[in-house]
Amino acid sequence: MGLFVAQLLTGLANAAALFLVASGLSLIFGVTRIVNFAHGSLYMLGAYFGVTLMNTLPGVFGFWTSILLSGLIVGVIGIAIEVCVLRPVYRAPELFQLVATFGVILVIQDLTLMVWGAEDRLGPRAPGLKSVVRILGEPVPQYDLALIAITPFILLALWWLIARTRVGVLVRAATQDREMVGALGVNQSWLFTGVFFLGSALAGLGGALQLPKGGADLLMDLNIISAVFVVVVIGGMGSIPGAFVASVLISVLNVFGVSYIPQSTLVLMYVVMAVVLLIRPYGLFGREEKAGEHGQVGEPDRPIRPAGTKGRLFVAALIAALALVPLVGENFTQVLITDIVIFCLFAASLQFMLSTGGLVSFGHAAYFGGGAYAAALLVTYADTPMELAFLFAPLAAGLLALIFGWFCIRLSGVYFAMLTLAFSQLVWSLVFQWYDVTGGDDGLVNIWPAEWLSGTTAYYYFTLIVGVGGIILLRQLAHAPFGYTLRATRDSARQAEATGINVKLVQWSAFAMAGAMAGLAGGLFVFSKGSIFPNELEIGKSFDALIVVFLGGVKTLSGGVVGAAFMESAKDWLTRLEYWRLILGLLIIGVVIIAPDGIVGTLRRVGERIGLLRTQEFMR
Repeated sequence: MGLFVAQLLTGLANAAALFLVASGLSLIFGVTRIVNFAHGSLYMLGAYFGVTLMNTLPGVFGFWTSILLSGLIVGVIGIAIEVCVLRPVYRAPELFQLVATFGVILVIQDLTLMVWGAEDRLGPRAPGLKSVVRILGEPVPQYDLALIAITPFILLALWWLIARTRVGVLVRAATQDREMVGALGVNQSWLFTGVFFLGSALAGLGGALQLPKGGADLLMDLNIISAVFVVVVIGGMGSIPGAFVASVLISVLNVFGVSYIPQSTLVLMYVVMAVVLLIRPYGLFGREEKAGEHGQVGEPDRPIRPAGTKGRLFVAALIAALALVPLVGENFTQVLITDIVIFCLFAASLQFMLSTGGLVSFGHAAYFGGGAYAAALLVTYADTPMELAFLFAPLAAGLLALIFGWFCIRLSGVYFAMLTLAFSQLVWSLVFQWYDVTGGDDGLVNIWPAEWLSGTTAYYYFTLIVGVGGIILLRQLAHAPFGYTLRATRDSARQAEATGINVKLVQWSAFAMAGAMAGLAGGLFVFSKGSIFPNELEIGKSFDALIVVFLGGVKTLSGGVVGAAFMESAKDWLTRLEYWRLILGLLIIGVVIIAPDGIVGTLRRVGERIGLLRTQEFMR
């Protein structure tokens, strides 16, 4: 009994920092609709500022003052991010801002490395709270008890701010209908900035508050952001009480999971999230979304037409140039272009369901890695010929997408995206922990192509034919009746249903098709590298594909391909530099601000303006 109570108290103490970070993210999303992936970076900055200030300000007063100052400093940094990075792209499609926040993550990572160095910083012990208290014979740190006592006061203060002040009234009103708030004369810019300051300050407080329990390191931003999003989604986007309940639930379950079901620790919170979303699609305390909220990727402002004669000639010339590369380029160039083509196919598969269907997935890597592992397992355990194993890759990934999609399409917006993430993490956890079959972290090796494709040049041409063919197939589907039907479900699901379209069936089919094509890219990948590891199923892989789609142009059909080619080329050059993340992050932010329609969308608009000017000049 004593051990049970001690574990429960540990879980409640862990919930304190998680609640602070999650409540800040929930506030920001509720008002601004920004999916802020950089929120974990603000948490990390709070920890680093806290360590620095605690080493400067001595004593009890200095310790708690350092925590408050850390929150304020991070809040000011949040204002700078909101004003300089996010405000210029508020009018862009919802979820587009996540590309900008990804750039912010890269910038903060390298700036933190430059200022504090690569070594981890140990957090100082809290003055006056350095010992333990025995409860039912089990030792419980005094600082844990202090965190448990502090958390309800933080919740009460946030409740009072939201429910009993004019600022809170505006925040709640903006959460319900921000357009109406603007119509009533409220300065939305200042409201967004204020909310961003508060949310960022809460993240900074959370980072500083956990220092005696952990410390500060360069990986803590990515380590917490997944848990924070899970908490926010379980509680309901924009709900502070929901964030509190979900933080306690996840933290306590994780503590007991480590003790009693250690194999579940990698995926337990995602299982809980999936169960909650399947039972209550908008979280425990969330509200039903309005049409277009939480995941709209673009307005139906213009039809997507097939490429004209000039566009087709350009693509044909590009393919011809790629076909000539082995005649003039080195093996390294062929390998690089092979990687780019594979990633372009992967991104195009996500673009198909995101741009055409409005379905934003955070877990698309499950099908890329799933297809790769399916082929690798056949080769490893059944000695299957490469040709047959390669064909099985898209079939296995498509079947996996068919199963997961049946659950996911019942949701929409961010909740849909987070459920895809949950299923993706389930697959990753299975692959990572099933060592006897998948090799675990060691992966599967010696998965080489057939003899007729063993050379670099031969496999280059094979990848070019299959990759380009897959991209063209996706474009043909987008312009086929199925593609127009899918766009109808994106633009107005209710009107589509009224005309007799089975919306869920169409979305389910698109989800499965996108998964199969991602599996095709995975099949190309595993035979090009000769191996496959669990990192190809990680969250970062899904986010890479999502980011290049938005970077290339979410309202276009070629945005994923262009964005992927741009990102992979830039990475290959930038990773040779010491602070390549800083440069890449600034580059991404610059593209987002200067070209909010993405690379392809911006080039298209520039071309239209030039054509219009020429027409006007001719008419004169």
